[in-house]
Amino acid sequence: MGKLKKAMACLGALAAVGVGETAYFYRRTMKRNNAKVERTMKMSGTDWSQYGPLLEKRKEFMLSQEHKDVHQIAFDGLKLHATYFPAIDKNVEKKKVAICFHGYTSQGMSDYIGLSDYYLKRGYAMLLPDARAHGQSEGEYIGFGCLDRKDVLVWIDWVIQELDGDVEIVLHGTSMGGATVLMASGLELPAQVKGIISDCGFTSPKEVFTHVLNSMYHLPAFPVIPGADLVNKKLAGYGMDECNAKREVAKAKVPILFIHGSNDTFVPCKMCDEIFDCCASPKKKLIIDGAAHAESYYKDMEKYEQAMTEFFEEIM
Repeated sequence: MGKLKKAMACLGALAAVGVGETAYFYRRTMKRNNAKVERTMKMSGTDWSQYGPLLEKRKEFMLSQEHKDVHQIAFDGLKLHATYFPAIDKNVEKKKVAICFHGYTSQGMSDYIGLSDYYLKRGYAMLLPDARAHGQSEGEYIGFGCLDRKDVLVWIDWVIQELDGDVEIVLHGTSMGGATVLMASGLELPAQVKGIISDCGFTSPKEVFTHVLNSMYHLPAFPVIPGADLVNKKLAGYGMDECNAKREVAKAKVPILFIHGSNDTFVPCKMCDEIFDCCASPKKKLIIDGAAHAESYYKDMEKYEQAMTEFFEEIM
């Protein structure tokens, strides 16, 4: 009996440790106030300091353009925020809008400072939403694309109404935003949506968290990921593999351009390959050699912009 008691005590201790690890992981990762941009930037492994002067110059240009705040209500009642930049050239033959979705712990006005130079100077308007539980949008729990894909429809509808339906729309997402637009590709999208660009998007929260735990913390996925999944279903209302980009692109009808950095350790490049192979719609892929997470545009701006231009010439 003594051995049995000791065994039960050990099992109880292990269970308590598992519960503690799950709670710690969940608080740091899934809840708004505890998910920190500094920690995300450190984990991503990208040295952003080298791009500081370029970003400052482009931010100055971007903020000097006409823009306004926009608010919409999500499917579950959350108040969402975005910033809208009308096209600089008011006499463009065809109205074009890029709706751009940012990464984890970022916000709409941060991730597309660099690309604003491309879009605004080529006749596009830009809509930069804050994802739920980010920036000025409401929400306590982060959607990781699984919930945010439904918010994509809200922003598409706003653009269509704002421009009286006469518009061509491209969805562009980076990291979590990339996963968001890929997950949205499986939905019934309005005819105005002509194409999707995903930059370093992941397959699902479950798979990317498993990768991070294994590669960066040298920890097994069990019991943290199954535990966090149960908690998330109860608190946030979705499972961490409930929506997977691989399954969604298998239903896609809109052309997709996949972009990823070969040196991405945060969201491994193999995820891009897996999603690309599952994609049912017209597709292209660009791998930027030597680029870390979300660094592809800055690592090889010429190649990135060329791929975008060629993609738009085909779909617009």
